[in-house]
Amino acid sequence: MSIVLIGPPAAGKSRIGKRLAARLGLPFVDTDKRIVAAHGPIHEIFLAHGEPHFRALERAVVSKALGSTGVVSLGGGAVLDRDTQHDLAAPTVILLTVTADAAASRIGGGKRPLVTDLDAWRRLVETRDPIYRRLADHTVDTSDRPLDDIARELADWVKENS
Repeated sequence: MSIVLIGPPAAGKSRIGKRLAARLGLPFVDTDKRIVAAHGPIHEIFLAHGEPHFRALERAVVSKALGSTGVVSLGGGAVLDRDTQHDLAAPTVILLTVTADAAASRIGGGKRPLVTDLDAWRRLVETRDPIYRRLADHTVDTSDRPLDDIARELADWVKENS
C-alpha cells in the first residue's frame, strides 16, 4: 500500500504523515528530509545551485520513494514535475490544505526558499492548487484541528477506500 501526501508548504504533510504511517503500521518517508540528509539544507541548495538543480535532486528522491510501500510526504513543489504527476496515478494521493491564516503561523524560520512571507505563500498556492486538486483522491483541511484527529480520520478513510 502506498499513500502519498501532497499540498502546499505548511499544510502539515510531514507531521501528519508520521502519525498516519504509525496508525497504518507502514513506513514513513519524507522526501524533503531525504534530500537534506543527502545534499544539505534545501534553502542552501537553492542559494548555491538554483531551483532547477534542486528539482532534479528532488525528482530522483521522489521517484525512489514512490517505488516503495508506505506513507510518503512530498515537498510542496514536487508535483510540478510531469514525471512525478504521472507516477502519482498509481498510489492513493491525499491533499492536505491549509488556510492562509493558519499557514501564517507555520511559515517562519527561513527554511522555505520559495516562501519568504505570506504573500509569496499565497502566490505559490494559487499557482499549484489546480495541480494538487487534479492529482488528489481525497482532500483534508489541516488548518485548525489536532494533528492526531486528522491522522485518525485519514487512516479510517484509507482503510475504507483501499
